[in-house]
Amino acid sequence: MNTNEKYKFLQDYLIEKQSLVIAFSGGVDSTFLLKVAHDLLGDKVIAVTATSCSFPKRELEEAKAFCLAEGIKHYVCESEELQIEGFSHNPANRCYLCKTELFNKIWEIARQKSVPYIAEASNMDDNGDYRPGLQAVKELNVLSPLRAAGLTKNDIRILSKELGLITWNKQSFACLSSRFVYGEEITEEKLHMVDEAEQYLLDLGFHQVRVRIHGTIARIEVAKVEFIKMLNDDISLKIADKLKTLGFSYVTMDLGGYRMGSMNDSII
Repeated sequence: MNTNEKYKFLQDYLIEKQSLVIAFSGGVDSTFLLKVAHDLLGDKVIAVTATSCSFPKRELEEAKAFCLAEGIKHYVCESEELQIEGFSHNPANRCYLCKTELFNKIWEIARQKSVPYIAEASNMDDNGDYRPGLQAVKELNVLSPLRAAGLTKNDIRILSKELGLITWNKQSFACLSSRFVYGEEITEEKLHMVDEAEQYLLDLGFHQVRVRIHGTIARIEVAKVEFIKMLNDDISLKIADKLKTLGFSYVTMDLGGYRMGSMNDSII
């Protein structure tokens, strides 16, 4: 199917469900899914955003602003991953533990509102990486409309632009816990270090960034087209100085550039 055919499939799929709760992070994929669903089903669609110390405040505020502007019913619930047994030890199934907690909480809201379905926004590109969270999706009967329609990230960006969504060109985002090498303890302090470091890079104008944390070493990933900017003497020194004030001992740049799921290299 081409992009337009996939889009038509998605619309028919959502209309058939009639009512659903959508796990909404404010990212490219969930914004697109929520927009399409709400345009089709109106008040029969509810958005739920989970907050935690691994979810930056900027993302929460953007999610709230979108729902307010679109007139979408929006609920915010707490889903503090660090309180989940075993999560802070950062096992390889960390994402499974998190998604299980999250979707159980969303199901509670769905039942309270008498909504028969909940949905999340993974796309076809997520099938090619290590994604233990998708196991939780399957076990808890969570719908994945974008994957059902065969939509890729590129499809979603194209359609988002056509719909006038400002997120069409938004950088990809994953929870801050994904910045930790497996087996390294996740703490609130380290999550704040990563969050502030990435926010600083975004404020400098970098578009797609990750600050991976290895002990007290920061490994910065940026898109290869932004290498020249990162290597500018003034900018690189500013970044190094700033990140050291946040608690990092060494600040490095990954010559492989940004790549989705790079922390999975050690287990795949």
